[in-house]
Amino acid sequence: MSNDRPVRTGRHCVFALHTHLVFVTKYRHEVFTDRHLARMEEIMRAVCDNFTVELTEFNGEADHVHLLVDLPPTVAVSRLVNSLKGVSSRRLRQEFPELAAHYWRAQRLWSGSYFAGSVGGAPLSLVRQYIESQQRPA
Repeated sequence: MSNDRPVRTGRHCVFALHTHLVFVTKYRHEVFTDRHLARMEEIMRAVCDNFTVELTEFNGEADHVHLLVDLPPTVAVSRLVNSLKGVSSRRLRQEFPELAAHYWRAQRLWSGSYFAGSVGGAPLSLVRQYIESQQRPA
């Protein structure tokens, strides 16, 4: 999909579902270097491809990462997040043994929580106004 097409099509739907995801490390420990983040982006792109999700943007700091994903309505955000966090944690542990010191209890790199926010489209006030202005039949 090219970036100039804000709307995607499925078999029975037309959609534009963009979500901003943020994952933080367990206890907000500063774990990542640029090398870790570069490999994590590759891993997360592969996971997104498996879900037919487009990873539009990726970046991060030492203790968290941000993702902008464009997902179809058939993909549950919670399932995508579980897979992204699980696969990235496992692969990073395998490929970068020095990170093992940051895996707390039960070998977890990520905090159990995450942020997911819908982005794009019209502001809520405008959508609410549009819905309210519909001409309801008598």
